[in-house]
Amino acid sequence: MPRRRVSRNAQKRIASSRISGLLQLAEQNYLSEPERSTRYVEIARSISTRCKVRIPHGWRVRICRRCKALLSPGRTSRTRLRGNHINVTCTKCGKVHRYPYKKRAT
Repeated sequence: MPRRRVSRNAQKRIASSRISGLLQLAEQNYLSEPERSTRYVEIARSISTRCKVRIPHGWRVRICRRCKALLSPGRTSRTRLRGNHINVTCTKCGKVHRYPYKKRAT
């Protein structure tokens, strides 16, 4: 009996739910098992590339682009405000990520 083919939308929906679940697990397990947390991030990124699904922006800015580690403020990253951007430095590899922001009007 042939296997039933899953539609493209269903594949993307399943992939995005698995990605968010893996990233939540990575955040929960970071303190107790940082290696496992990094592995969860790697798996989530591979699912994302294989299924052509974007990682949500809130999670994307918390993953280091160079060493693929989960950036948690105060533990694996340092956050500084400089001029019109935010500097987030990964303490594992030293990569500096810069994100623009607008100052609030007072």
